[in-house]
Amino acid sequence: MTEVKTRARPAAVNLTSASEARIAELMAKAPAGAIGVKLSTPRRGCSGLAYSVDYVTEAVAFDEKIETPGGVLYIDGGSVLYLVGSTMDWVEDEFAAGFVFNNPNATGSCGCGESFTV
Repeated sequence: MTEVKTRARPAAVNLTSASEARIAELMAKAPAGAIGVKLSTPRRGCSGLAYSVDYVTEAVAFDEKIETPGGVLYIDGGSVLYLVGSTMDWVEDEFAAGFVFNNPNATGSCGCGESFTV
């Protein structure tokens, strides 16, 4: 019988060191019961889908799980298809701070950058 070798599956979303650091900061001050943060793409905005990052208190069977040094990022199972190959970054400047996504699946976005289309 030959041994079947499997390779590790790549993460659906690539995280920059800045986004990993922000996840660690969020988890350091997370509410009681939070087990990580979850990225999802709810339907909203003028282009149809938006990025949402929220605390999560329980793992869901079909969610993607990405271990980072400071905590776990879950990706909503229904959103993975829209996010595969994306890079998640944390950007701060003098006026704003937030997660920024470079999503190769997005075919368009609204003028303000809050929502996207696939």
